[in-house]
Amino acid sequence: MARRTFLEFFAGGGMARAGLGDGWECLFANDFNAMKAATYVANWGAGDMKVGDVAQLALADLPDVAVDLAWASFPCQDLSLAGGYRGLGHEQDDKPTRSGTFWPFWNLIRQLAAAGRAPKLIVLENVYGVLTSHGGRDFSAIGSAIAEAGYRFGALVINASHFVPQSRPRVFFIAARQDLALPAKLQAREPNEEWRPTALAQAHARLPRAAKEAWIWWNLPSPPLRNTRFADLIEEEPRGVSWRSATETERLLALMTPLHRAKVREASEARARRVGAVYRRTRVDAAGQKVQRAEVRFDDLAGCLRTPAGGSSRQTILVVETRKIRSRLLSPREAARLMGLSDAYILPERYNDAYHVCGDGVCVPVVRHLAQYILEPLLGGSRRKDLAAAE
Repeated sequence: MARRTFLEFFAGGGMARAGLGDGWECLFANDFNAMKAATYVANWGAGDMKVGDVAQLALADLPDVAVDLAWASFPCQDLSLAGGYRGLGHEQDDKPTRSGTFWPFWNLIRQLAAAGRAPKLIVLENVYGVLTSHGGRDFSAIGSAIAEAGYRFGALVINASHFVPQSRPRVFFIAARQDLALPAKLQAREPNEEWRPTALAQAHARLPRAAKEAWIWWNLPSPPLRNTRFADLIEEEPRGVSWRSATETERLLALMTPLHRAKVREASEARARRVGAVYRRTRVDAAGQKVQRAEVRFDDLAGCLRTPAGGSSRQTILVVETRKIRSRLLSPREAARLMGLSDAYILPERYNDAYHVCGDGVCVPVVRHLAQYILEPLLGGSRRKDLAAAE
């Protein structure tokens, strides 16, 4: 049987491609960032990648066929806390925000539809902030655009922590062309609370009427319980980073409030090796002054990976073995493992580049779960129809 086909916009290092797997064939990939595009090429070959601004793409740049899926993990900076929640921007803006690159991408989808080549499925992935940015108007704008293009759709909030030891909640819009049959088993009368936090329910309630009428509560099963801890991914002799001196580790501990120092003491009294994840954050102290703080977690999860751009701190690990406390930056390979990438995945040589590729990516096993339980079942019926028509 022919493989399912897809387009990958804002492709980064090709993590959506990794998650979709060998049963899918990429016909086109695009990314603006030359370093990330080079990482994509190193892992997947140069044949599919077109480097450049999505706003400069034309219909002629895309394959002259109707593909099964268009995947777009559009830039999240303006929808996140780190980006100041500047928002999606408006379609008419002369200078949209980075997340406003959604509109040039969506214009390509409209052009494909006008040419009779609308993708059967569309998946949009973004940060949790898309639910509330601009008072929910960004979420409504996306939903309205999807419905107006002739798709039924729904959204799910999936935390990568179900699959890998990283706290990484992301919103996934899943849209199906109206002519696709929707198996009853893929639809839920009531939303599954595991994938529908209160913020998503509120975002859905704010949708315009036409978008609400096109809405589907997708029925996504829960994955098996994760059996990997953060500590399981940590290397004793990492490549690309070094263990800090005792003095440097003490400086890190000195940045902690009494609450977080207490967490470290508790870990040291556990008489077992404990691995914590540390981020440096700017907080306001009792005097109203902004101060740098180090905050640690020992819940067997890493914090959400972020890109080093825009002042975001890189994640530090803290290894506590009774009275011995060591610290260092998370290594590039450890970051890749936290995204569900295999150790065969080729990372950039520079630390910041490798961390950027991982921090900007989509968690690989989340993509596989969505493909297995929603995307591939949705295409099952249409693929049989296509094959019958060709005979």
